[in-house]
Amino acid sequence: MTQKQEAEQSRDEDEKDPDVREPEGWTRPSGSLDEDLFLEGPRSRREEFLRVLRIGREFISGFRSLHFVGPCVTVFGSARFPEDHEHYALGRAVGAELARAGFTVMTGGGPGIMEAANRGAREAGGPSIGCNIELPKEQSPNPYVDRFVEFRYFFVRKVMLVKYSYGFITLPGGFCTLDEIFETATLIQTGKIWHFPVVLMGSEFWEPLLAFMRDRLVARGTIDPEDLDAILVTDSPLEAVDHIRMVAHHHPELEARPRAVLGEEV
Repeated sequence: MTQKQEAEQSRDEDEKDPDVREPEGWTRPSGSLDEDLFLEGPRSRREEFLRVLRIGREFISGFRSLHFVGPCVTVFGSARFPEDHEHYALGRAVGAELARAGFTVMTGGGPGIMEAANRGAREAGGPSIGCNIELPKEQSPNPYVDRFVEFRYFFVRKVMLVKYSYGFITLPGGFCTLDEIFETATLIQTGKIWHFPVVLMGSEFWEPLLAFMRDRLVARGTIDPEDLDAILVTDSPLEAVDHIRMVAHHHPELEARPRAVLGEEV
């Protein structure tokens, strides 16, 4: 090994965080992601036009794949919890209760909480959907999804996770989980989507964030108290699912039965 190679190896080892566990099945892609180019600034008109077509094609692919998945509940949560973690067990129980209540369980399709919820749904005999995202550390689909759709763009994936869901359950997670739940809450707050139920599970984990929202956001008028009242916090999978069933089943679109006219997946 040359001196340069030894220096590079030493630098790579120094940059590793021993407290961060990379989920199994994740690998680094060989090339750069198209989204990198999309977000780095203006490109040529031709490139921008072709990218719009690519984004549109990704939307259409998602619509065709998910049109008949039935009334869904999306479960958000970290990809980093292993099978023996208490939050994994909670996600698995939530997935099973949702399936028993007649809901399709939709997740981001990866490991951790996503796998747990899909697994619980599968074990309870219910349908299980995964909407995966291509990442610098790519996540492979977990083995418990019945239908798997992959997206290049985060914003397209988030549209799908919201568009087909009649309720949202969030278990402990990191930046991505916070992004998903706050965007969902914003859509509800601003009236962009119907007031579908939102549930936070793992009360001890979420309490500091809830305290911040009460003591800072509500107290200083940046959100209304009613915005927090719309969120149920519980540690009970049965209570979470009963709440979603009670609220979401009043929505008239749950009775709609779309028809396949363009060869969509059924």
